[in-house]
Amino acid sequence: MRIDRLLSNLPRFNRQHVRLLLAAGRVRVDGQACRDSRFEVRAFHRVEVDDELVQAGKPARYFMLHKPVGVVSATSHPDHRTVLDLLNEPDKHELHLAGRLDLNTSGLLLITNDGLWSRRATAPDGSHAKVYRVETEQVIDPAAVEVFAQGLYFAYEDLTTRPALLEIQAPHHAKLTLHEGRYHQIKRMFGHFQNKVIGLHRQSLGAIVLDPDLPPGAYRPLTQAEIASV
Repeated sequence: MRIDRLLSNLPRFNRQHVRLLLAAGRVRVDGQACRDSRFEVRAFHRVEVDDELVQAGKPARYFMLHKPVGVVSATSHPDHRTVLDLLNEPDKHELHLAGRLDLNTSGLLLITNDGLWSRRATAPDGSHAKVYRVETEQVIDPAAVEVFAQGLYFAYEDLTTRPALLEIQAPHHAKLTLHEGRYHQIKRMFGHFQNKVIGLHRQSLGAIVLDPDLPPGAYRPLTQAEIASV
């Protein structure tokens, strides 16, 4: 909400009064004078007028979780344990997932209460590459490298996938870098070569790399550098 609207909604202020307060530098956001009436106030901002606290602001929270296989990427589920069940945090109902992983996919999962941040992290513009470790049932066809790089046509969505980087590391193992996240995309891409994916693990999203010290099911807060990278 714009700061002028937030303050004008208070019974003791009208719009003209708010304009004067802003012009005089008497409104502070996170300790800094705010004179821009169009400034967008979020739930995390502390807002003060003179020495009066108008909005305390709640802390923004950001976590990386090493998601294990068999845990659902959801905030609630009637049949399976969810990733939020793995967190020992207050007010877990305020948290949501910045992207998801399939039930049988492990690896990096981001969890936050900052909706704007999570939308940037999962933006469909491909700005944050996602790197996966893939294990397949059959030997990986070297022809897949060029096909993935050119993009595969998905008839159901009537679209061609963005170029993806496939690095074959062993006959049944590869590293795959994607710049999008279509429904079961990796399984469908390897399915084009009649090769079943039997193991899938996300190593990174953009500059955020799964902490090697985190065992499956463990989590930690993101660092300021990791948060800022999104």
